[in-house]
Amino acid sequence: MKTCLQFPELVQAFFTEHLMHQQQVSPHTIASYRDTFRLLLHFVQQQTGEPPTKITMESLDPAFLGAFLNHLENERGISARSRNVRLAALHSFFSYVTFSEPAYSGLAQRVLAIPNKRFDRRRIEYLTQPEIEALLSAPDRTAWGGCRDYTLLRVAAQTGMRISELIGLRRQDVALGTGGSVRCQGKGRKERATPLQKDVVAALRLWLRQCLGAPENPLFPSSRGGPLSRDAVERLLAKHLAVARTHCASLAKKHVTMHVLRHSKAMDLLQQGVERSVIALWLGHESIETTDVYLHADMAMKEKALAKTAPYKGRNGRYRPDDRLLAFLKTL
Repeated sequence: MKTCLQFPELVQAFFTEHLMHQQQVSPHTIASYRDTFRLLLHFVQQQTGEPPTKITMESLDPAFLGAFLNHLENERGISARSRNVRLAALHSFFSYVTFSEPAYSGLAQRVLAIPNKRFDRRRIEYLTQPEIEALLSAPDRTAWGGCRDYTLLRVAAQTGMRISELIGLRRQDVALGTGGSVRCQGKGRKERATPLQKDVVAALRLWLRQCLGAPENPLFPSSRGGPLSRDAVERLLAKHLAVARTHCASLAKKHVTMHVLRHSKAMDLLQQGVERSVIALWLGHESIETTDVYLHADMAMKEKALAKTAPYKGRNGRYRPDDRLLAFLKTL
C-alpha cells in the first residue's frame, strides 16, 4: 500500500516539480514563497522544538497557521498586506497538496478557507521634484559606492522600476546609443523597455566606465561583485535620505522607500498629462485600473476639477474663509 508523502517531501515537490517545472513561475515568486516557508519552519521549531524534517502535515492545521500569521504581524511587524502575501504562498502549497495527496484534502480545504485580512488603503506617498533632487544630491559621486548609489537612484526615479527589477538588471540590459533605453523583466515574466533621459544616459555611461565587467554582470553590483539584495538597496536609500533631510525639510515628514520612487514617477507622468494607459505600460502594470490610485493621490488635479464646478445658483469657485480681521470683528 502506498504511503502518503510527508511535509518535507511535499514541500520539495511543490517547489521543484509544481512551481519550477509545471507552472514555471518567476524567480521573484520562488523567492517570496521560499521566504514564507523559511519563516514557517523557524516558527514551528520555536513552538514545538521539532526539526524541519520531523514536521507533519497534521500539525499544520488552520489554528497553527493562524498563529504563525499572527506572529508575523505582531512580532515581526509586517503589514496586513504582507501577511496576505505569506498566506497566498500557504494557499498555493495546500492547493497543490489537495491534488497530489488526496488523503490531506480535508486539512487542505480548511487551510484554503483561511481568509485574507482586510486593511485600510492609505493614500500613497510620493516625492516632489525638489525632494528627488535633494535625494540625488546626497551620494558622494567621487567614491565608487556613491557613484553606484547615485546612478541606481537616478535610474529608479526616472524609470519607476520595482526594486526587484533594478537589482535584476545586467550591463547588457542597457542601450546607451541614440535613443537610450533600459530593458527589464517585470511581473509575469513580461519584458519591457523604458526610454532614458539624457542625464540618466550620461550617469550610466560614467558608471559603466568606472565599474567594468562582462555584459552578463549585474549593472549595480555589491562591493563583492554580486547583485545587491533588496535589504541592501533599502539601506543605501535610508543612508542618503538621512543626508537629504538635512537640506530638504519636507523629506523629514515622509516615509520613503524604493517603491515611493516608483510612485513618484507615476505621479510625475500623471501631472504632465500622460494618459493612464501609457503610465500602466511604463510601469509594467497588469491593468490600467491599477493607476487609479494615483488619481486619488493627486490633490492638484482635484483642485482643478473643483474649480470647474459651480454650486447650485451660486458663483463659480471654491469657498474661502473671510479675512482674519473681519472674522475677528464678527466675534465681538
